[in-house]
Amino acid sequence: MKSDIEIARETDLRKIKEVATTLGIPREEVQNYGRYIAKIPIHLIDKKQIDQHNLILVTAITPTKAGIGKTTVSIGLALGLNKIGKKAVVALREPSLGPCFGMKGGAAGGGHAQVLPMENINLHFTGDFHAVTSAHNMITALLDNYIYQTRNTCEGLKEIKWKRVLDVNDRSLRNIVSGLGGSANGVPTETGFDITPASEIMAILCLATDIEDLKRRIGNILLGYTNDDKPFTVNDLGIAGAITVLLKDALLPNLVQTTENTPAFVHGGPFANIAHGCNSVLATQMALTYGDYVITEAGFGADLGAEKFFNIKCRKAGLSPKLTVIVATAQSLKLHGGVPEKEIKEPNIEGLKNGFVNLDKHIENMKSFGQQVIVTFNRYATDTDEEITVVAEHCKEKGVGFAMNNVFAEGGEGGTELARLVVDTIENNPSAPLQYTYDLDDPIRTKVQKVAQKIYGASSIVYTTLADKKLRQIENLGISHYPICIAKTQYSFSSDPKAYGVAKDFELKVRDVIINNGAEMIVVVMGEIMRMPGLPKEPQARKIDIVDGMIEGLS
Repeated sequence: MKSDIEIARETDLRKIKEVATTLGIPREEVQNYGRYIAKIPIHLIDKKQIDQHNLILVTAITPTKAGIGKTTVSIGLALGLNKIGKKAVVALREPSLGPCFGMKGGAAGGGHAQVLPMENINLHFTGDFHAVTSAHNMITALLDNYIYQTRNTCEGLKEIKWKRVLDVNDRSLRNIVSGLGGSANGVPTETGFDITPASEIMAILCLATDIEDLKRRIGNILLGYTNDDKPFTVNDLGIAGAITVLLKDALLPNLVQTTENTPAFVHGGPFANIAHGCNSVLATQMALTYGDYVITEAGFGADLGAEKFFNIKCRKAGLSPKLTVIVATAQSLKLHGGVPEKEIKEPNIEGLKNGFVNLDKHIENMKSFGQQVIVTFNRYATDTDEEITVVAEHCKEKGVGFAMNNVFAEGGEGGTELARLVVDTIENNPSAPLQYTYDLDDPIRTKVQKVAQKIYGASSIVYTTLADKKLRQIENLGISHYPICIAKTQYSFSSDPKAYGVAKDFELKVRDVIINNGAEMIVVVMGEIMRMPGLPKEPQARKIDIVDGMIEGLS
C-alpha cells in the first residue's frame, strides 16, 4: 500500500475558500495562509446553532505505544458521514513537533483518512505552537527581568512557579540552572523546560472563548509568591495585553480539508497525559456552527482524554456530546490480554478475549458520564475476520453498538458502516445529559479520589510533602473549585505503564500539584510522568528528509 505522504500528494486539494463555502462560510471572511489553509474569525460562531447540531466524541481503549488510530477514525467517520449524505465536520488537535520527530513521525491521520496538507499540519502549520512557545517564554523573560531589577529589595519574589517551554522532546532540559556567569547575566535560578503542549498558555488558548477571555486568563497566571506570601501574577507584571498580542492570530481556528475534501478544523494541541488533551473550544464551536455532525477527538485512552473532555472542556464550554465512539484494535486488545508486545500482530483469539476487560472498563466509564457508547473496530492489515467477529459478538453481549471500519485503506467508503450506526444511534437513542465525576465544590483531594477510584480503579491515593504544600496553597488562594487535570501514564489505568489490562488494588502517588490559575484548573502529577518527554533510541527524525524538494518520512 502507498505511504501516507504518497496518498496525500495524490489528493486533488480544493482551494480553501471553496472548502469554506461548502460550509456556508463567506469567502470574504476566510483569512488565507496559502492556498489550502485558512484561519476563520471567531465572530462567525453562532451559539444558537451549536445546540441544534450533533457533537460526537471519538476516544479509545488504552493504547499501545504505536497508538490506536483515533485521529484516523475521527477523520474517517467524517468522511463516512458525508458519503451517506450528512453534513459532517471534524475538529482535531494540532500535532506537536516533539512526537512527530520522536515517536510518531506525524499525527494528521493515516492512509485514505488524513487532514491535508499533511506536511504543513505536521510541521509549522500556521505558527500556533510557535506563538504559544513565544508567549510563554516572553512571560519568563519579563519575569526574570523583574527578579533581576528587584533583587535585594522588598519587592522581590521568594518562590517562582513559572518555567520555560519548547516544542521538542529534550530530557536534558527538564531541570536546569539559568543566570550563570556573573550578576550581569541575571540571578542564578534552578528552573527547567516543559514541552509546549504542557504549557498553561496552550491550555488557555484551548479554553478561551474570545480575545477578552484570553487576556483575562493570561493576566491571572500564577508566576510565584512575594516575600510576604502573596500570589504574583502576570497582571502584577503589567504585561497581560502584550502577551495577548502575541496570541491574537493563534486564537483563530484553522480550517483545512481531508483526503476527500471534507472541511476540518485543526486547532490547539495539549497532550492528554500531561494536559487536558482536547482541541480548542472555539474550533469545536465553529464546527458546530456549520456542521450538522461534528466529530472531535480526545487524546490517548478514555481514562485520560475523555475524562478531561467531559469534566473540564464540556463543563466549561457547556457542551454535551450526543454519542461517544470507543476505538479498539486487535493489537491493543491482545496487549491488554497478556500477549507479549512483539506478538500482538499474530492471531491469538484467547489473548484477544482476555483483553476485553480493558474495553469493558472504558465502556463502563463512558456510561458513567451518561454517554451512549458504540465501539468501532479499527482494522489493520494483519487482522482476521474471526477476530472482528469475536469483538462484534462481545459488544452484542454487552448491549453496545458495534461497527467495523476500514477507513485507513478505503477512506469514506470504509467508514459508512460506522457512519450509519452513529446516525441511527443519535436519532433513536442519544446520550443523556452529562453527569460529571465530581462536583466543582468538592475539595481537591475528593476530586482526585473520585477520578482515581471511579475511572482508574485505584484503591488508595498518597501525597508527597510537596503535593501537600501545594494543596494548602490552593486552599489559601480560594481556588479549590477548579476542575482537576491528572497527568499520568497513558499506557495503563494505574501509574505503572506496564500494568496492562485493568490494574487492581493499586496505589496512586500524587508527586506534585501545579496551579494553572489562568486556565482555571489544577494539574495533578501522578507517578513518574514527565512534562518534558525524552526521545527514543531510534527517533523518527532519522527517517525524515527532503529529497528533490519533496519531504519524506512523515507518516
